[in-house]
Amino acid sequence: MTWRPALARAVVLRHDRVRGTDLLLLPERVVVLHGRAGGVLRLCDGSRAVADIVTELSRTFPNAPVATEVPEFLTALRREGWLK
Repeated sequence: MTWRPALARAVVLRHDRVRGTDLLLLPERVVVLHGRAGGVLRLCDGSRAVADIVTELSRTFPNAPVATEVPEFLTALRREGWLK
């Protein structure tokens, strides 16, 4: 089965204008995201497979190592329970 990542039910992605960064709001916890992490997570809406997310990001950032880093990042967030 192909994994189509989406934020877990209790997780909310927000942009903090004061800090100028994206945040993951979790029950009793806030995670400050760095770099392009928020942009990657915005693509995790349950409609795209990981390969589709990598393809889209590869077009936007052709010289970035998205093929290896994005799947690792998403898998780490899944292990934390932040993605389903």
